[in-house]
Parts: sequence; C-alpha cells; structure tokens
Amino acid sequence: MAEAEKPPIRITTTTQTFKGHRDSIFGVAVFPDRRRMVTASYDKKLRLWDLENGVVLKIMEGNRSGIRELAVSKDGEWIASGNDGGEVIVWNKDGESLTQPIKVHSKAIGSLDFPPDSTFLASGSWDTTVELWNTKTWLVEGDPINCGSDVRCARYSPSGEYLAIATKNDIQIWNPHKRERLAKFQGHSAFNGAWNTSLVWTPDGKQLVSAGSASDPTIRIWDSATWQQVGEPCKGHPNFIFMIALNPTGTLLASASRDNQVRLWRLSDRQTIAIFKHSDEVYCVAFSEDGKYILSGGKDAIISKWAVPLVEDILKDQASDDAASRKDTLKEQVADNVQQSDCEILAINTTARNACITGDLPTADRLLTQEINADTKDYNSYANRSFVKARNSDWDRALDDALKSISIQPSLMGCISKGIALCGKRQFEDAMQAFDIAFMYVDADLNKTRLLLLIKAIALFNANQRDEAILRVQELATTRPNPNSLACGIVEAYLHVQLGMDALDDARHNEAADHFTAAVNTIGFPSMSAIHSRYDIFVVLFGWDLKSLWQTANQNWCNALLRAGRLPEAIEAYRYMMDRADEATKARCIDWSTAFKHDCSMLYPTTGATDLAAVGDDALAAGDYDRAIELYSAAIHLDLATDTIFAKRSKARSGKMLWDDALLDVEKVIELNPSSYFGYQLKHEVLHGAHRYDEAIEAFKIMLSKLEDAPDTETTNLRRQYASPSEAEGAIEDRIKAQLEDAPHRLINTSTGRLCNREVQINAFRMSAEYKELLSSTMKHADLQMERIRDVVAMYFRYVMLSHRWEGAEPSLHDIQNKVVYDLDPVGGIPKLQSFCKTARDMGYRWTWIDTCCIDQTNNVEVQQSVNSMFIWYRHSALTIIYLSDVPPSSQPGALASSVWNTRGWTVQEFLAPKFVLFYQKDWSLYLDDRSPNHKDSLEIMQEMGHATGIDAQSLVAFRPGMRDARVKLQWVSARVTTWQEDIAYSLFGIFGVNLPVIYGEKRQKALGRLLQEVVAQSGDISALDWVGQSSEFNSCLPADITSYKAPPYTLPSLSEDEIQRSISSLRHVAGVDFVMSIYTLLDDLNAPRFANCRLHLPCIAFRVTAVKRSRAQDQEIYEVKADGLHDLLITTKDKLTQFSSPRPTMQTFFLVRPWNRYLLELPDFAEPSGLAGLLDVDDDMQSEEDYWSAPGSPLQNSFSSGGFPEAQESVDPELSDRALRLTARLEQPFGAFLLAQQRGGEYKRIASDHDIIAQVTDLSSILDMVKTLEIL
Repeated sequence: MAEAEKPPIRITTTTQTFKGHRDSIFGVAVFPDRRRMVTASYDKKLRLWDLENGVVLKIMEGNRSGIRELAVSKDGEWIASGNDGGEVIVWNKDGESLTQPIKVHSKAIGSLDFPPDSTFLASGSWDTTVELWNTKTWLVEGDPINCGSDVRCARYSPSGEYLAIATKNDIQIWNPHKRERLAKFQGHSAFNGAWNTSLVWTPDGKQLVSAGSASDPTIRIWDSATWQQVGEPCKGHPNFIFMIALNPTGTLLASASRDNQVRLWRLSDRQTIAIFKHSDEVYCVAFSEDGKYILSGGKDAIISKWAVPLVEDILKDQASDDAASRKDTLKEQVADNVQQSDCEILAINTTARNACITGDLPTADRLLTQEINADTKDYNSYANRSFVKARNSDWDRALDDALKSISIQPSLMGCISKGIALCGKRQFEDAMQAFDIAFMYVDADLNKTRLLLLIKAIALFNANQRDEAILRVQELATTRPNPNSLACGIVEAYLHVQLGMDALDDARHNEAADHFTAAVNTIGFPSMSAIHSRYDIFVVLFGWDLKSLWQTANQNWCNALLRAGRLPEAIEAYRYMMDRADEATKARCIDWSTAFKHDCSMLYPTTGATDLAAVGDDALAAGDYDRAIELYSAAIHLDLATDTIFAKRSKARSGKMLWDDALLDVEKVIELNPSSYFGYQLKHEVLHGAHRYDEAIEAFKIMLSKLEDAPDTETTNLRRQYASPSEAEGAIEDRIKAQLEDAPHRLINTSTGRLCNREVQINAFRMSAEYKELLSSTMKHADLQMERIRDVVAMYFRYVMLSHRWEGAEPSLHDIQNKVVYDLDPVGGIPKLQSFCKTARDMGYRWTWIDTCCIDQTNNVEVQQSVNSMFIWYRHSALTIIYLSDVPPSSQPGALASSVWNTRGWTVQEFLAPKFVLFYQKDWSLYLDDRSPNHKDSLEIMQEMGHATGIDAQSLVAFRPGMRDARVKLQWVSARVTTWQEDIAYSLFGIFGVNLPVIYGEKRQKALGRLLQEVVAQSGDISALDWVGQSSEFNSCLPADITSYKAPPYTLPSLSEDEIQRSISSLRHVAGVDFVMSIYTLLDDLNAPRFANCRLHLPCIAFRVTAVKRSRAQDQEIYEVKADGLHDLLITTKDKLTQFSSPRPTMQTFFLVRPWNRYLLELPDFAEPSGLAGLLDVDDDMQSEEDYWSAPGSPLQNSFSSGGFPEAQESVDPELSDRALRLTARLEQPFGAFLLAQQRGGEYKRIASDHDIIAQVTDLSSILDMVKTLEIL
C-alpha cells in the first residue's frame, strides 16, 4: 500500500490541557511571542494564558453576551473579541480593554481578522455585512460591505490586498480599500446547498482553503488566479467543520468539527495523517507559532494542546518546497545522515568506538589506556577514557581523566567529559561551567551547539535532574534554528522512555503510560538502525540503545496501559504497534507479543467476557455500542479477527456514527472476503450513514452484481429483495412529475437567490443530498417505498407564496433573470423581494414564488396559464406569506382590517386558497407578534379578517372552491379593486373553480360576463342573477359591474315549520293533491338554466305584465305594474318604460319572472360542483368534479307514467306528495322578480332596477300556464 494511504494516527492523549472556562470555547489564538495564548468562550470571558505552565495571566471581562469570535493582531499588540449581540471589544496585549462594547452589527459577530500590517480590523456578522475598523481610532471607516448572506468567516490575504469572505451562500473576494468585489463563487453552496464556514490563505497567497457545513463537510482549495477548485477535496469529517487553520509553513492543515475530532491533513495530497479526539464538539483550532503543537477547544470548555507527531508522512511534502536546504522526513534525513554525519565531535579510534557501541567497556578501557601509555600527551584518549569511566559510574576516575585531558590541551571533548563527570558527582554548578566553556570550541557551528546542549541535558538527566533536563530539551526543540532536525525528538523520546521505565518500576502505571505515549508519538516508525548509526554519539557517551528505542517505547506503552487497568487502550496500543512494525521488529517481538495477548485474554474473563465476540454480539444487540466496539476491538487486536467480527464492529461504530472507523472495518471485510456481497452491503450502509451517497450508490451497485453472479441459488434469490438504481430513479422521477403538476413553473431558490425554471429545479434536486439519500435508501426495498418517496419529494419541492400589494416599480422576470436576488440594488420592490426570500429561507424553505417576477408578463400564453393556475398554486403552497406594507411594527389589533391589502381583488383567493398563512408587518415582523405556525388558527386574527371581509369563519379557515352560493362569493369581492379592470373577474376563476381564457383588453363587462355565464351554465345556480344596478352589455341578466353585488340579497321572510304545515293543510282542502302534483311535476321537468353565445336560456315562472303606469320621483322613474296572477307592485328604474293598460295595450310583451330555483323541490342534496380537482377535500388530492356533482334529475320517473301525471291519488308516494305540497306553500310566498321586455326577434332583455322587485302570487292556478324557458339577451 502506498505511503499516502496509510491509516491516520489516532491520538487521544493531550500534551497539556487548559481549564477554567465554564462554557463552550469558540476562539483560540497564539501570540507571536510564542509564550502566550488567548481564548474566548460563550461564558462571556476571555482568558490570557501562559503557554508553558498553563497559568491564567488575565481574565478579561466586559462582554454582555456569549463570545463567538477572537483575533490577535499580527504584531501581537491587540486582541479583538466579538459576541452574539453584535458587539466588538478591543484589548491590548496585556488584556486591558481599550474600548467599551461597541455595537455596530445587528446580529452575532461571525468573524474577526487583522491584516498583516494590523492597520484595520475586519468584523463580519450574521447580519450579512462586514465592517472595517481603523485600529488607530477604533472607529468604523466607510460603508459596510454588503455580502447578501450571513457572514461566517472573513480573512485577509497574506499581502493584505484582498479580503476573502465566506457566507452561507458563497465565497466573495473583495478589495477592502476600494470596497470593490473582485470575485464571487458558490464554494460549498454548490454542493448540496452547504454553507461556507471557514477560510484560510496559504502563506504565498496563491490558494484559498475553505471548509463546509454538514451538507458538504469537506475542505476545498481554490486557485486565487482563477477561483477554480484545485484537485480533490479533503474528505473525512462526517459533520459540520467549524474552523480550519494552516501551520506556519502552509504544509499542514488542521480542521475542527462537530464530529468531536480535529483532523490533521497533509495539504499536498489531501490525506488525513492524524486524528485528535475530543470528548465533544470542537469549535476552534490553531497551530502554535512553531507549528509543533495544535491547540483546540469546543463544547467541553477545555483547550487541548496536542503534539504534532514527528512522523515521516507529515513532513513528506515539505521536501518539494526546499529540498536543497531542508530535509523534512525522517527517511530523507536519515538517508542523508548515513552518508554525512550531523557533526563529528568525537575523536576516537574505530575499535574503541565500536567497543563502546557494543557495550564492551573493558575492551574500550584497555584500548584507550594503551593509547595513553603510548602517548601521555594524548588528551583525546584521556577524554574518551573519561567517558568510559562515566558509563561505569566511576565518577572520580572519570573526573581525573577529564581534568588530565584539559591540562594537556583544553578541548571540546575535554570540557564535555568534565561536565559529565561533575554531573555524576552532583557538582552541578561546576558541571554547568564546564559545559559553558565547551561552547567556546564549537566554532559557532549550529549543529555542534545543538548537540552539546542535548549532551548537557542528558548529563543532568542521568544525574537525576530530570525535570530540568526535560525542560531544557523542550526549550531547545522550540527555539532550535533547524526545526526539522531529528536530534531533539530522539533525545526527548529516549528520556520519556527512561521516565516511563522508572514510573513502571514504582507501579505508577498511568504516569508511565503518559511518558510512553509521548515517546511513541515522537518516533513514527520502527526502523531505527540508521538513526542508531547517525546518533551513535549518544550510544558512545551514554550507552543508549537507539536501535530498539521504537520497540521498547511501544512494548512498554502497551504494558503500562495494561497494568493501569486500561485494557481497551492497551489492546489498541498493541494493534497500533503491530500495524506499524516491520517484519524484523515483529520477529523480535514474537515472544513478547504472545505473552501480552495471553495477559489480555486472562483479564477479560474477569469481566465476564470469556468469548469476546459473543459478548460483543450481546452488547451490540442491546445498543451498548461502546462496549461492543471495545470487545470486538479486543478480539481484532488480539489477532482473533474474522470478516464477521470486522463487520459487527463496523455496525457498532456506525451506531456511534463513527463513520470513518466503520468504513475501515468494511474495507477489511471486503479484503477478507472479496467475492461476497455482504461487504458491499455493509459498505453501502456505512457510506449512506456518513452521507456519502454517491459512493454508497456505487457500493450498492457492486453488491447487486455480486448477488447476480453468486454461484448458489439461495444467494441469487436475495437479489429480489432490492430494486435496481434505474427502478428507483424511475419511481422518483414519476413522483417529481406528479408533485410539480400543481406547482409554479418558475421558483426562486432561497439559497442561491436565483430564479429557476422547472428543469433547473429538478436538476437541483437530482444533485442534492436529499435526492441521493432517497435513491440510496430506496434501492434497498423492492417495493420502492412510494410513501417515503412522496414525502421526500414533497418536502424538497415545497414552496412559499407571497401575497402582497403591488407598489411602484416592482421587479419583473427580466429584472432578476440570471441574477442573484440578494445582490440586486435595494430599490423599488427589490427590498421586499429580498426580505421575502430571506424570511422563507430562514424558516427552512428552499423555494419561493412572487407574482411580480416569477411570471413572464410579456408572454400571453404563460400569463393565461398562470391566472388559471394561481388558485391551485396557492392551495398547494407549504405556506403563504401575506405582507402588509402599510401596517407598521407593533400595530394593535385592527390594523390588518384597515390595510390596503384587504381592498385588492387578487388577495381574496390568495388568502382563501392556502392552508397555512402568516401575516407580516412592514418591518417583516409577525402581525400581533403571533408566532403560531398558521395564522388561520389564530381566533383573534380570523375574527378581524371576518369583520373586514364579510367572509364566514368556515370559509376563512377551510375554503372549498366551487359554484355553490355564487351570490355570496360575489359579494365578498364586490368592493374590491384591481389595477387592470379585467382582473376583478380573473381573480375569481380559482374561487369558482373555472378555467377560462384570459383576454386582457376585453374590458370589465365582458370578463365578468364570461365568468358569470360559466358559473350559471355549469352549476345552474341562479343566485348570480340577484343584483341591482346596471345591466351588462354581455347579457342583460348580468350586472355591468361587480359592485352590483355589494348590497346583500333581499332576504324573504322564511316560513316556520308550523306555518308550512298549516298552509299544507289548507291546500289539501282547497287545491287537492292532483293540482299540487301537477305543479311539482311541471317544475321538476324544467331543464337547468344554460348559457350559450351570451344568451341565457332561463327556466322560470313568467307572469305577463298587463299594465304599466309611470309616476316620477326625483331622478328615478317609478312605475305601477300589474301582472296576471300577481299582486300589483312598484318598480324603480332609470329606464323609460312604455305605459300601457288593457284599454290601451302595447305591441311589446313584458314579463315579471321568477327564475326557477330547483332547491325548492327539496330533492336529495348533491355535492357542490367545482372545476378544480383536488381542492374540495384537502386530504384527498385525487377527487374530481364528477365525484361530487351530477346533473339535475327527476325523482318522479318511477312514480309517474310517461305522461307525467299520477293516474290516481292513492298511487302517489306520500313523501313525494308532501314535497309537492311544501313547494306549493312556498310558491304562495313573496319572491324576488325581475322585469323582462320582449325584443323584435322574440328574445327578451332584462330591465335593470335600482331596487329589489318583490312580487307575490295571487292565483296559484295560473302558474300551470306560466312555466316557461325564456331566451334572454
């Protein structure tokens, strides 16, 4: 396997922790002096820390709400904090406040940053703006940068020339000095609508790195020349990435995530090389100034300091940056150093040197003594023999030889030997002087200086000055000129091993484990032979065994954890060691490995886990995932693993949402059993759970192919349990089409701010996480889970409609097409559009519709389709927002009733059609501060609407479109106005459920006439003929204007049941059953009224007018009228009628007619008609007009012969007879009539009256000859 593909190092042990905050930590920053750190918490405090000892230097108070952002100027002079209340406070480097809380943003601060010259401070906020502060005055300079969406991060480029801003919806690049936007691109928003959460520039400014939210939890790199993505993204986090940070050289990147992890990435190949595990969500991360440590904090209110592992993988890519001057990986350094020693400071013959290295000290002593005897002035041999004596702890003779060497010739080796000997004799002050003098002989050689400092520290360590020794090595590692040298790391690791061994001997097992952990994290691979040769000076001087350092550290790490009772960690450490050990190391560890596994196996029975896998199964079944993972891991680490155990641990890890770990197990399952479908089935489940749906779908396809190719029939039959991707895609596509049938063709995407046609909407869904998740999950079920498909599709495509009053310059489709709504200049109706989209977006809705710019007003076909579909669109909206631009904030009840919105024609259907509505005031706050999800459920608001509109309570909250009670619906809109006169009729199409051509320019009378003609023709409802005013040119029986319906219809006095029964009793004696049945039959046989070509064929009872006499009153004409079968009556009209009487007859025929109303027959109730399928019963969108409407029919067909009259009284159905008598009783009562005048062609025209004409029958017997159907023009 390639080096880049090695699994990341998993680190759970911190180098240091900083505790004190009482709430989540959102910010951490290190000062350039490398000594101090500042942290910001939601506990409203900042803390200034000493990085070395973890002491709090200053608690900085003054914030009035939780702190979310923190920045330290590049020169280390200033600290800035930003809180949830939109306030900024500035502090000096010592933590003294320079300003009071300054509120310049209306919402939480989302980001703070200083440019390289520290002359400005940029503050970004969730209020969509970025402000620039002058650091001399701490005042905001210039206008804010309007970004159009919540600002999540703002970062100056290394040159300070650019300011990169990450918002929820895009990434923007600005010239901050000119307030000029240079570029904008979607960034992570292009992937599942994710937010852009964090930014960081590479040190050379050539690339910008960004992080995304949960919908795209990746890290992406952008070329600053083109703003195109560079290479593949960094993938690994399964959840929201809060912050990213680069090390000083720009080669390593750290990311903090909601998944409780900080990941360390190698930027060159996007590989995760280490994972630092927190106990909770991680919100902030930073590198130390030297890049050796990572500092991170989050929900656990603790800052954790992690050592960046000194491993070859981390430093691999640095070689390409400066290969000539720096060798950055262990292998490169070792390879170079085998050929060229780091520094030669030992002058010793090879034989004696080898004897020291192998530990044959007597031989080394003998050889060096021979050299001294041969040349008593050989000061080097004295110094070398002093080293040998020191290794034997013969400190007096070691000091004698050292002093002899110096007396002959002062030298570097002589001073070193003296210093070591004096340390051994615990004469530390003199020893330090000796080492100090030694520095005179290094000739300013940095390598020799570093080596001498390390020897000095080791000598102190061996003299039991261990704390001071460790501190010296750590300080040297921090300040050494060559940050990539191995020497400090090797020495520090060796010293930790020695400390660990001492702690282990004293049964301080946890302390020992910590030391061995530090050593293991410092040395990254087992092959130490080259290092042993390279640093044999430590072997010669101190007898160190560097060859086995890695093995010793790892074995004792495992042993210490085991003895500390940390069995799971011990087993994990064992596995870590075995995974990284080379074959030679494994061979040397066979005996130890066997014994260690035996010890672990013996400990598990004491916990009741005699069969690790079986007990793991029980824990998994009980949902105890931690225990299951522990047990399965123990089995795996102890080399008891099978593909089944890996599979089960994967399921347990999935239960904990540890998707990366679960996926590693899945890959192992596939590796162990590549021909089985099971591994790919499990891989699909894990990838699906990790929201990596594209990969999940590919895994599922492979699983299907494995099932299809299985050699046994039983496995092949399992294929029937699943659907193919094409089947799932087809089912989803069918549901999309059905869903969008009742939706507008164009919608605005609230995330992108762009107008999208249907094709774009569907493509957006196909690219979304919702679609991919649905496809991935649907394939698992052969029945395709149609109900869930419906729910997911409905949720994705749900949209919000706006009901409002057009004002001034409203934006058109062409004004916003191919533009981002949020970027438009806020003029005219644009702010309303922007606020509407933001309000819907903030409520979680993806799509919005507004009539001003979602319809192409220049396309007549589209306008006609939209007008006829409008009611349906509002009906099927997830929410309709009603914007009251003239209702100020904090208005009292009654403001809604007086709003101009309540006077407009279109707003009637816009309120009645939707199931959910919310009223918003001028400032886009909720009316009456009513925060219920549906204002139709608000009794107070609905009562106000009822009083304002005259609409009954039932219709207000659950309106059903249709033609019943047409007169009532016409009265609702009789006082409404529209900009275009035809719209008063068009706005009623949906309310009546009709679909008619839209013909702008036809004028009001024709538009209203066509509508009323359709209502009467379809329903037979003649209540629309009940009006007073002027006749229409379309048809004289219809009004010229909707205002003719403003007055309520004349309400005739209703008969009580007692009165009806008395009348029936009278009729039985006077008229007889035969007579009343004749009337009933005659009226029952009448056809319904019908309209054709503007002509009304009206069934009615027509009473011939016999006399008309005029009597003038003011501007009106009042006529006394006589008619056959009626009492005399008065008619008021502006029309002039010809006067006539029996002595002076007229050629023109006049009738007073009673339009026939079939409801008087008291037939069984039929459901009301509607032309809008699916709108009557909101719970059944498949019901059609035919389900509840049928044409009028006669119930007498089975009672009468073909002649229509009963043959004998006793054959009449008593119930039918009773209805006939009740009808006759009602015919005797007063009724509303209108006057018709015959025309030359035999048709009639209605003569309009300014008042209701109320007539009453005098002679019922005459009715039999007066039942007619008249054609009215």
